[in-house]
Amino acid sequence: MESNYDFSDIAPYDNELFKEKLAALFDEPGFRHAVSSVLPEVDFDTFLKQLEDIPDKDSFQRIVMGPILERIATNTTDGITYSGLDNIDPDKRYTYITNHRDIILDSAFLNLGFLRNDMPTSEIAIGDNLLIYEWINDLVRINKSFIVKRNLSIKQALEAAKQLSAYIHYAVCKKGESVWIAQREGRAKDSTDNTQESVLKMLALAGDEATPAARLAEINIAPATISYEFDPNDYLKVREFLLRHRDPDFKKTQHDDLFSMETGVLQHKGRVHVSVARCISPQLLDLPVDMDKAELYKTVAHMIDCRIHSGYKIFPINYIAYDHAFDSDMYADRYTTEEEKTVMDYIESRLDLVDLPDITPEERDFMRKRMWEMYANPLKNKLTASTTC
Repeated sequence: MESNYDFSDIAPYDNELFKEKLAALFDEPGFRHAVSSVLPEVDFDTFLKQLEDIPDKDSFQRIVMGPILERIATNTTDGITYSGLDNIDPDKRYTYITNHRDIILDSAFLNLGFLRNDMPTSEIAIGDNLLIYEWINDLVRINKSFIVKRNLSIKQALEAAKQLSAYIHYAVCKKGESVWIAQREGRAKDSTDNTQESVLKMLALAGDEATPAARLAEINIAPATISYEFDPNDYLKVREFLLRHRDPDFKKTQHDDLFSMETGVLQHKGRVHVSVARCISPQLLDLPVDMDKAELYKTVAHMIDCRIHSGYKIFPINYIAYDHAFDSDMYADRYTTEEEKTVMDYIESRLDLVDLPDITPEERDFMRKRMWEMYANPLKNKLTASTTC
């Protein structure tokens, strides 16, 4: 498997390159800005001296990233809780597939749980569309990230998918590293988290087994769920909904992506919960060996979605949003009138942040409905999972 592909352009930097690439960051103004934004109280020059003593990637995650993530958790959440970590066998490596709430923090908060419990962290899949500057590319590959190539021709995309699949199989089965990948390309703006079959098809391209199901089974897929009480990007998502409503051909800019990344990291999230489900390899190996491929990928996607949707942590805002989105009083006993008013005020305050000209009352109502749906859909999907999975 290793001999057929060169992974040097997508893999995390090895320890031989680590010190060189880390030192190159020290003179980057963008790196200084990023550190100052996340750690405003830390003296940058003192921080650099600490980095000079870091010997390798694993030490970087443990000594540098762990405390940084704890600080982000302290400053921007009301606590991060975890469940299902006992589903992980410490002697195995996994492919963690999660819903996609935040560009950066989905994988980071999962890894924080591993760091807190002295468990191996995972390597992280990140799209090259987010690597706007070379220093960002270097930073993420120092931090155990591997690159997903985007925006390619059909022929190039197939070759890139084969390379990516081969790397994931190599990492899990040969190198002894777990990996994280989102269930879909791009975040689900309405919080309806469904696994893209194209992700599964990519994962099944490589491997030593004869059938797609067996090739998926060998990388030990473990679905996991990220639940936010409040999404820092909620107003940016409804802003994008409105822009697409006004112009179906609307396209985000690199600045939009950068601002979403910064907002997601630095702004308030309320309570956060991460739930890890059992590895689905036994269920994959139970599938008929002659199963039609289209049916197979549909079945596996549903299998993953069931576990992700079942893992949602439901907060008061989700119950309130469900009743508002679907004109219901089904969950009126789950929240007080005061809690409902607080949430309604929150929604309006978020809509006030949308910085577009000439928003009509009808357009504001459009955005309000989208935001109610955004917060209602995790509960809606969890209800569906309870009856269909």
